[in-house]
Amino acid sequence: MTSLRDAGRGLRLNAAGLAAVALAASLGLSACGGDDAKASDGTFTVGHSEPDHLLPANTTGSYAFDVITELFDNLMDLTKDGKAVPLAAESVTSDDQKVWTIKVRPGQKFHNGEPVAAQSFADAWNNAAYGPNAMGANSYFSYIKGYEDMNPEDEKAKPKADKLSGIEVVDQNTLKVTLNDPFSQFPLLLTYPAYAPMPKAGLKDPKAFDDHPIGNGPYMMDGNWERNKQVKLVAFPGYTGTRKPKNKGVTWKSYSSADTAYTDLRAGRIDVLQTIPSAKVPEAKRLLGDRFLARKMSTTDYLGLPVFDKRFANPDLRKAISMAIDRQGINKAVFNGDYFPADSLIPSIIPGHRANACGELCTFDPAKARQLFDKAGGFSGTLELYFSNAQPTYAQWMRIVANSLRDNLGIKDIQFRQVPASDYFSLLSDRKEKGPYRQNWEADYPSPQNYLENMWGSAGNRMGWESKEFDDLIAKANKTSDQQQANALYNQAEDVAVREMPMIPLWTWAGEGGRSKRVGNVTITPFSTGLIATEVTVK
Repeated sequence: MTSLRDAGRGLRLNAAGLAAVALAASLGLSACGGDDAKASDGTFTVGHSEPDHLLPANTTGSYAFDVITELFDNLMDLTKDGKAVPLAAESVTSDDQKVWTIKVRPGQKFHNGEPVAAQSFADAWNNAAYGPNAMGANSYFSYIKGYEDMNPEDEKAKPKADKLSGIEVVDQNTLKVTLNDPFSQFPLLLTYPAYAPMPKAGLKDPKAFDDHPIGNGPYMMDGNWERNKQVKLVAFPGYTGTRKPKNKGVTWKSYSSADTAYTDLRAGRIDVLQTIPSAKVPEAKRLLGDRFLARKMSTTDYLGLPVFDKRFANPDLRKAISMAIDRQGINKAVFNGDYFPADSLIPSIIPGHRANACGELCTFDPAKARQLFDKAGGFSGTLELYFSNAQPTYAQWMRIVANSLRDNLGIKDIQFRQVPASDYFSLLSDRKEKGPYRQNWEADYPSPQNYLENMWGSAGNRMGWESKEFDDLIAKANKTSDQQQANALYNQAEDVAVREMPMIPLWTWAGEGGRSKRVGNVTITPFSTGLIATEVTVK
């Protein structure tokens, strides 16, 4: 979550329906020349879908993050194994997990020469959190004190403030940040692209900044964003950070068709493709050999259940649906056996994951499923299954799920509700679904909290599920500074959610990309950093 990120807080919608790249589409599989015909200027090209925005606080999309993470250095960065380490910051510390002191590393500059200071972060965050600015990542600032005054419940009402009261610029290189509640995961949150700094020019003209972002990262823009075509970046000569590029630049080329992008990778017209279409993976493994890039991911698919509908109120019914689904069978039929059937609510690459935390409830057992189904009193009426048209695989696995529910539970009246991607998540947010629905999640930052609180927490989950026990355990974990102890509490909360099963974990995606012969040292992380462009070497 291609990598999808559903819309909303922590839910990011896949960029779809973009303008086609006509020239690329017209080129065949057997184009002449290929890798060796492309002269090297020290730069390389990556294929991906068109971003929605390049202003960091105005997007929650992975395709935008591809570019933004190269243009900007956040205060904190993620290591390859998902640990938060200082980047633009010298340190991020707190004694109580509520009041945080941030020291910004001196000597940094934006691409236009403006110094990067504590005020650069404060201004960017205030701009992002101010409701009338309607920034796409606005809600990611709700942890900070004063957010409510900037975002009244009545959207027509004038906000009481235009700055976060929880942000204090102590001196040129020091920020003091006060949160609403203790939150031990705050350093991880600071790796999220929306928390990037902004120069004064970006605040004066956000529209122009979206076309030509001025960051503080290892790359700078080479001309403006050529919409529906490409974003060209070159190495920033004034960069003083720790991510100095091993190449001279990277071009992010936009595609509306993953098949066309794969065709161009085969022909050597692009150098990296982070996600190869599932139907092409067997061929890609054979043709690319060691240039096929397999990796684990944080994206997990779930089947959400509308608990607000009394027909789904019985936990035994929800457990029966889970145990009636053959996850491994779907994995083989749809995903070439490369995905990872879920054994937990949290994917295995996230610290705090426990093997087999879901136990028998995530195990295919038709007989036990039927027992639970009968115990719950069965199901009456039409069972509607909801999914978007963003990926063809959604319809494929939903059909198999439907067959499983017919065969194993005896539910005969099943209808599909395929919804345009542009409308899908607003439908769920408004709770207009009348049956199980496809849900997925890709980590904003690698913490169990990011999955559990955002998707199961009573304050905003889509199922209508409420559990004080779950919420209290999450709150207690958020206050705990020791990450091992915090994870133990998150695990207890996970056990509550598994016991109730308002949303069913299905499988975690496998990353399947590829590279050309021109490039080496290609690493694609499972987090928002994605491709580590700075480490790529070019022949």
